[in-house]
Amino acid sequence: MGRPGPADFGGIDPAQGPDLLREGVLSVEGRLTVASNTTLYCTISDGSRSAACVYKPVAGERPLWDFPDGTLAGREVSAYAVSEALGWSVVPPTVHRDGPYGEGMVQLWVHGDSTVDLVALSKETEHEGLRRMAVLDAVINNSDRKIGHLLPAPGGHLYGCDHGVSFAEDYKLRTVLWQWQGLPLTEEAMEALTRLRARLRDELDPLSVELVRHLTGPEVYALRSRVDLLIQHRIHPYPAPDWPSVPWPPI
Repeated sequence: MGRPGPADFGGIDPAQGPDLLREGVLSVEGRLTVASNTTLYCTISDGSRSAACVYKPVAGERPLWDFPDGTLAGREVSAYAVSEALGWSVVPPTVHRDGPYGEGMVQLWVHGDSTVDLVALSKETEHEGLRRMAVLDAVINNSDRKIGHLLPAPGGHLYGCDHGVSFAEDYKLRTVLWQWQGLPLTEEAMEALTRLRARLRDELDPLSVELVRHLTGPEVYALRSRVDLLIQHRIHPYPAPDWPSVPWPPI
């Protein structure tokens, strides 16, 4: 499996991505009309560096019955924070900032590998990056992991996008990645989850500080509980019996 690198983001080192996203000038180039919420394709530049990115203003979020209004951008940022804490870089660099249409989330655009068959990829069982993504989704309680949210980069690393409907208190895991349900978690996953649990238990840790900016107290508590359960049972979770297990449409 490939590692994250500048080629994935048009030459921008992913370690420098958050600073560019926070400090750069955001220019809207167009709108991605297939998205249910306002999703704008932009360029961001600080004078010496520039990159493509996605900007989702809070003002353009469609109200949902099961998530508080105006919170989806913060959930996207929280997903990035957890992904980085796990050490897997599943989520592209993402920040919360002001923009031309108000505050929202801004995320580096992944220059994906268009030759990959996403449907076939979503069914693989030996893909390390895909399995990491399944663990991340279980941790953040992602209720919308569609096939189209898989972003394979030319170098082989796999990213995922659209995590706005995550971190609910109730169990709402809804994903196309159920091929590992009930199977033991890898040792790598157990080690990453153990590190994550330690950081979540420290209220002064930068991860915890970031999460409380965007999530409610009960949602942070539920996140800690999900990590505890994964470590306790050491297996990939099963679908909920009273909740649709696969998003619709799945692509």
